[in-house]
This record gives sequence, structure tokens and C-alpha cells, in this order.
Amino acid sequence: MSSEKDDTLRRYRWHILVIGVALVIVVLTLFTNIFQNVRTDLNQLLLVFGILVFISALMAMISRLFKILDVLKDNNTNIEKVAGRLEAISTELAQINHSTRVSETAKAIAFRDVDRQSLREAVFDKLQQQDFGAANEIIAEIAERPEYRDLAEQLRAQCDRYHDATDQERVHQIIVHIEKLLDDYQWVRASAQIEGLIKTHPESEKAKAMRQVLFDRKQARKKVLLAAWDDAIQSRETDRSLEILQELDSYLTPNEALALQEAARDVFRTKLHNMGVQFAIAVTEKRWTKALDVGQQIIKDFPNSKLSGEIQGKLDVLTQNVQLQQS
Repeated sequence: MSSEKDDTLRRYRWHILVIGVALVIVVLTLFTNIFQNVRTDLNQLLLVFGILVFISALMAMISRLFKILDVLKDNNTNIEKVAGRLEAISTELAQINHSTRVSETAKAIAFRDVDRQSLREAVFDKLQQQDFGAANEIIAEIAERPEYRDLAEQLRAQCDRYHDATDQERVHQIIVHIEKLLDDYQWVRASAQIEGLIKTHPESEKAKAMRQVLFDRKQARKKVLLAAWDDAIQSRETDRSLEILQELDSYLTPNEALALQEAARDVFRTKLHNMGVQFAIAVTEKRWTKALDVGQQIIKDFPNSKLSGEIQGKLDVLTQNVQLQQS
């Protein structure tokens, strides 16, 4: 603070000095006889000169004072803007934090569902091997987690039923579990359970028949997807077509995939065209956040397209425009 005062004094020192000299000359001329031996004209000239110097220095200081007041006013306005922007940023961060918590909660629920299925599979594997000790150890570990205690109770009841059941009843219990996997289109897990069931009960015709059940259920699902794909293509529902194609891909033989290739290309071209139009409109309307989101999606979904390459070269500019628009 003291350094600022010293700088101010140095800046206006010559003003003060000039005003002081002018005042001294005026006072000496008016109230003393120091210049009485000098001609009257010279006295008047000195008086006028002193007055002019005084007025000039005074006007200069007043002008500087107004400039200082303007600067202070501008600084105050800028401070208010910064305060407002900080408040807005605080609100945005709170919203982002809330969205992040919601997103993390959704992820936790999804992962929890996957974990539950994996834990069920682990216990069933041990039951099929008739390793009841290992199955109970897994259940005990599951029970230590508060969020899985209900699952542990279910698995413990299943384990007891399996332990006390006859061979035919055990086969039935495993088949019921496999049927649930088939209902959820969990083909890989269902296949693993079927092979495990056949290994532990090689004499069971029901166990062997599950291979055909798996094949038939997969073919049935494939037919449903193909019909849905054809309907989406006819209806020109691009997004729905892509969703169906993503699942259908795992069912197709190489020849079937080749047969659908041209139709799939048309869907991808239509999707890319639509996204390109969205991107162009967003840029034209200067909705930079929308343009950036669509552009990044194009780069992700169509990395080898010409449009993707063009957008990649403009990402920095788009990002800067988003930042400027939000500031």
C-alpha cells in the first residue's frame, strides 16, 4: 500500500512543485516589496505568468483526478462482473456435481446388477461341481457386504435346496437358472452353464437337450431382430436401425453379414448425413456447445469419414467458441 502512495506522489510531484512556485511568485508580487526595484511592467508580467502557470497546473491535476475516478469506476464495474461470473460458475459446478453424483449412482446400480449375476454364476458353478463347502464360503463372503445380504440369503436357500435334492431335482434347478439366462439373451453364460451341467450329469437327457434349446432360442431371437431391422429400414428409422444392427451383428454368419452390408452402409451414410446437417445448423446458429457435442459424436461414430477429419481440424476453434460463449 505504501509503495502505491509513493508512486502517486512521484507521478504528481512536478504538478505540486509548479503550483508551489507559482503561488510563491504571486504572493511575493502582491504582498511584498521584493520586486519593487523591478519595472512595473515586469511585475505585471510575472504576476500574469504565475497565475497562468497556477491555473494550468491546477487544470492538469483536475484532469488527472477525473481520469483516476473513471479508472476506479471501471474497476468497480469489472469487480461486479467478476463477482457475478464467480456466482454463475459456482452454480454450474453445483449442477455438474449433482449430475456427476446421479451418474455415479446409476453406474453403481448397473455394476451392482452385473456383480449380482456374476456372484450367482460363481455359486452355481460350485453347486454343479457339488463343492458345497466352496459354495458356502462364497455365500458367507457375499453376506459380509450389506448391499448383498438379501442375495446371500437367496443363494443360501438355493444351496440348501440343491444339497438336499435328488439328481433329477438338481438338474431341474440348474435348467431353471439357464432358462433365466436365455430370457435375458445371456448366450455365453447360458452355454457355459449347459456344458457344466452336461459334464456333471452326462447321463441326463434333459441336460443334453439344453444345447438344442440354446440354439433354437438364439435363432428365434435372430429372426426377431432381422424382422425389426427390416421394419426400421423400411420406416427409415436410422437410430433404431443402428441399435438393432449392433445387437444383430453377433448372430450373423459371414454370408449373412455380407448380404446386409449394403443396407448397413446406407444406414450409416444416412446417419452421418443427418449428424452433418445437425452440426452445420448448430454452427450457423452459433450454438457452439451443440456443435461441439455433435462434432465429437461424429468423430467417435465415424472416425474414417471425411467429415470427421474436417471436424477434427476445427475442434480447437469450437472449444474456444464454447468457452467465449460461456464467459
